[in-house]
Amino acid sequence: MTREKVQVVEVGLRDGLQMLPMTIPTVEKLEWLSAEAKSGVKRFEVASFVPAKNLPQMADAAEVVRAARDMQYLTVAALAPNLRGAVNAVEAGAQVVVMPVSASAAHSMSNVRKTPDEMVEELGRVSQMRREQNWNIHLEAGIATAFGCTLQGNVSEDEVVRLAVAAVEAGADEVGLADTVGYATPAQVKRIFSKVRAAVGEKCKSAHFHDTRGTGLANVVAALDAGIRSFDASLGGLGGCPFAPGASGNIATEDLVYMLESMGLDTEIDLDALIASQSVLRRILPGQTLFGKLAQAGVPLGFAGEDMAAE
Repeated sequence: MTREKVQVVEVGLRDGLQMLPMTIPTVEKLEWLSAEAKSGVKRFEVASFVPAKNLPQMADAAEVVRAARDMQYLTVAALAPNLRGAVNAVEAGAQVVVMPVSASAAHSMSNVRKTPDEMVEELGRVSQMRREQNWNIHLEAGIATAFGCTLQGNVSEDEVVRLAVAAVEAGADEVGLADTVGYATPAQVKRIFSKVRAAVGEKCKSAHFHDTRGTGLANVVAALDAGIRSFDASLGGLGGCPFAPGASGNIATEDLVYMLESMGLDTEIDLDALIASQSVLRRILPGQTLFGKLAQAGVPLGFAGEDMAAE
């Protein structure tokens, strides 16, 4: 029986490392990337193209992207907050450029020093440059703080929908919703994704959840119910947003893969190999807490995702 495919996007090399108080040598980042890629993960968000003075952990962004492009079968994504960053990402070889458009005005100013509407305009400039330069890239808008904000509090659902529509009209090929600070709950996730998909259709296809308050995987199930089939995650649950207080902890890649496979969905990822790739993390980040549950507890005896879902 053919199983429905779900994409898992590893964002730890960007979102995971940007929160750490130290910089990781490029060669060690690439060791992590190579080890995890061998498990079957095919899409990686590997860097942010931002000034090194703001995020020194991303100073080697171009080098990491170029090296990742040399690895077979990978789709290499990078985050860019402005036209200059997008140009640098494309020149380095990024196949996907993700631009953050925050639904919270307070977070937007803290994160990119622009209002949400100014970020939509910036996305439009990147889209225009793509047309003029014939860039062969996929352009995504990540609607940050779509479910709440530690700086602003509640975020209007209508504003999330408005910005998603505006991003598509500005030229985004795809829109994803991000729970940047881990506020989301399953009912809220299903409701907001349903609203955005009603407005922009299949162009809303991805989700980025944090497990800050323990609802990350439950939110994935709610998003699946709303039609989403692509999810960001970070090996070991590393990560967070340095410009949003209290924004810790992505959902763990290994926990996400285990849950999706146990539901009968196909991630095309070897779970044992994925867990084994954590040995690289433990070596390059000695003393760093890893938050995933599965790596601690182990894969259940006789586990086979398709079989478990059928029982």
